[in-house]
Amino acid sequence: VGIYVCGPTVQSAPHVGHLRSAVAFDIVSRWLELGHGLDVKLVRNVTDIDDKILVNAAEQKRDWRELALDVEAGFNEVYEALGAGVDHRPHATENIEVMISIIERLIERGHAYAADNGTANVFFDTASHAAYGELTNQKLENLEGEAIGGGRRAPHDFALWKSAKAGEPETAAWDSPWGRGRPGWHIECSAMTLSELGEAFDIHGGGLDLRFPHHENELAQSRAAGYDFAKHWMHNGLVTVSGTKMSKSLGNGVSVEELFAEANAAAVRYWLASAHYRSTLDYSPTSLAE
Repeated sequence: VGIYVCGPTVQSAPHVGHLRSAVAFDIVSRWLELGHGLDVKLVRNVTDIDDKILVNAAEQKRDWRELALDVEAGFNEVYEALGAGVDHRPHATENIEVMISIIERLIERGHAYAADNGTANVFFDTASHAAYGELTNQKLENLEGEAIGGGRRAPHDFALWKSAKAGEPETAAWDSPWGRGRPGWHIECSAMTLSELGEAFDIHGGGLDLRFPHHENELAQSRAAGYDFAKHWMHNGLVTVSGTKMSKSLGNGVSVEELFAEANAAAVRYWLASAHYRSTLDYSPTSLAE
């Protein structure tokens, strides 16, 4: 059984949502192995190049690669403490060539286009893929899109390759047939699934918040490239705090430090597994004590 789970973007310390996803899919993996005697390959990627990583590194006056490594180490420490480590942990920066090859394939098949404004931007042509929206049961004409700019032809088209920007570190750009730049978010996971699990695999997992646009776009570009991609999708529910969605504006986020200050790792894991994986999991001041 091949399972791919969207892992962290290593921009800042993990939060409770990351932990829930890790534990949920660790349980799925163990259930398939121990309960059914199946050989499971569980892959959880690391997104180690992203706009937010570059912004946070610049604010901290650090090399972005150093920041990504430090944050990833923090994630791995927590995952291991919860018994939710993985053996297969591909990094986006290790798969740039695979991303470029998929983008070239999409252009050849008429599903992507290079910007004609002199930049290295490349976009996926959503209108060219009739099944776009199939994962979340949405129709293209009913979706809100981004402002047209940067060579984008339609509001729903999304970036596959992003042209290098002035002021960004030279190390955060790679050569490509379209010019120096870096990958868009969605193409990273399509490339890592291909590298680790091949053109078809069994289960694609991740948090409910990733269904759209990330997973919808992953599915579209992979299928448009001619790959069968994921047979089944599993999305774990979100974590709320006393019935309210966690958000920075409300200041009600629960840090990993807070959780582990209240209880040991076994209790934290038990609480994370206490609701059905697709249900909302609510945190209250008494959760871990119980």
